[in-house]
Amino acid sequence: MSARMGHLMPKYRISSSARFQLEGAIGVFDSGVGGLSVLRAIRAALPYEHLVYVADSGHAPYGDQSETYITQRTLTVGHWLAEQGVKAITIACNTATVVAAKTLREQTHLPVVAIEPAIKPAVALTRSGVVGVLATRQTVQSASVARLVEVHGGDKRILLQACPGLVELVERADLHSADAEDLLRQLVKPLLAEGVDTLVLGCTHYPFLRDIIQRLAGPDVVLLDPAQAVARELTRRLADHGGLSVQTEPGHVQFFTSGDVGQAQSVMSHLWNEPLTVHALP
Repeated sequence: MSARMGHLMPKYRISSSARFQLEGAIGVFDSGVGGLSVLRAIRAALPYEHLVYVADSGHAPYGDQSETYITQRTLTVGHWLAEQGVKAITIACNTATVVAAKTLREQTHLPVVAIEPAIKPAVALTRSGVVGVLATRQTVQSASVARLVEVHGGDKRILLQACPGLVELVERADLHSADAEDLLRQLVKPLLAEGVDTLVLGCTHYPFLRDIIQRLAGPDVVLLDPAQAVARELTRRLADHGGLSVQTEPGHVQFFTSGDVGQAQSVMSHLWNEPLTVHALP
């Protein structure tokens, strides 16, 4: 994450207490650390809310797993958050959304806000009529994305590009290396050759690679990240249910991982641009 992005982070409290305080918080989860890009947008929109973030890094990446496996992990994490007493759940993972959001909504009484590739706004913005979507294999191949293309694509060309390897780069905070740039060049340049002028970042990990993607694509190509739209929808849903916090002090944020705690703490602190404490997912 760039220093500029870090300076925009609002003030808040990171809870390091071994006694977790999750009742009434907003639960946010992803297959790994990428959903921190969504958590950042939620933090900016709702600074007085308590948040809990779960990185399911012990089971990442979801994008190369079966739908059955992704659904099982989504329900496992979603049910754990519900059992802790959170008041809403945000699925900060495009793959989990397109595969399992419907099932999680059916199995919980909570508001469930999910992220999906920003194909509709990309179609509205494109000037060349060609839109590129960078996403995981499961997202690219999903019926949900096929529906988005059918409903919103119109006469525009929507080029879906699976991006194996990108999630793994972010999971180890490899954001600026020559290897990262070489892989992104292989993925982005063919889309540019087809006339793409709008690129959808269809995985929450990818905004952390935004600097390289933008440099490769050039200043005239628009990159779309739907994180702020998710934060707005979450705010609306909570307001509709009378669920917005009335406290006047900044909320606390707690972090959990199903993977190696030391690794998660190092990588997540780097991406969050501030030291933080990560707990093992019980």
